Amino acid sequence: MEGLGVVIVLGFIAALLAYSFRVLREYERGVVFQLGRFWKVKGPGLVIVIPGIQQMVRVGLRTVTMDVPSQDVISRDNVSVKVNAVVYFRVVDPAKAIIQVENYLVATSQLAQTTLRAVLGKHQLDEMLAERERLNLAIQQTLDTQTDAWGIKVTTVEIKQIDLNETMVRAMARQAEAERERRSKVILAEAEQQASQKLLEAARTLAEQPEAMQLRYLQTLTVIAGDKSSTIVFPVDMLAPLAQALGRSKDG
Repeated sequence: MEGLGVVIVLGFIAALLAYSFRVLREYERGVVFQLGRFWKVKGPGLVIVIPGIQQMVRVGLRTVTMDVPSQDVISRDNVSVKVNAVVYFRVVDPAKAIIQVENYLVATSQLAQTTLRAVLGKHQLDEMLAERERLNLAIQQTLDTQTDAWGIKVTTVEIKQIDLNETMVRAMARQAEAERERRSKVILAEAEQQASQKLLEAARTLAEQPEAMQLRYLQTLTVIAGDKSSTIVFPVDMLAPLAQALGRSKDG
């Protein structure tokens, strides 16, 4: 019986020692409490925990990738959209992550959802679609400021997708078509204005030099003469200014 008791005692001691030794990986830390009070952060490597007196909580230091579920967001111009995102964060202070919040993973997820709705709700739909990088940075900075008390560092926030309802998609398509039509009309109007200015300059030049008008008239007749089915009535008196101009040039 004494031998059996010794075996039991030795087995209990061996189990106690086995329970006392913990191995923490390079990316892990152990938050140790002694009699319920925070003692220190240990690791990585071999860690000894005194059973019954000390308790240890493992904390991972690797970057966590967390999907933010699709959120209903109402933009500043009263457009309802669904937005989902992904958040990258890591624990930089294991003690705060365990002591300051009950479950830092759940808390960060819930905070990311509310922050996403709050930040995007301050912007118009066009900004959400065209300035996604700026909004990513705004969400990341806001979220990082709030999680700092938990020992959490939010490194990146990426908006993955912005979904619009079918009515809004059709409205945006009509708006884009109207914008293209408006630009087309503006371009045509500008072309007409430029053409009218050139015609006005040409008319002034021809009015100042009648012989130029006659030469232009002859060029027009040459073009018309290319059509053999046309009959041309040529007024001889139209050449009088040209003949006068040629005579003056010879006299000079």
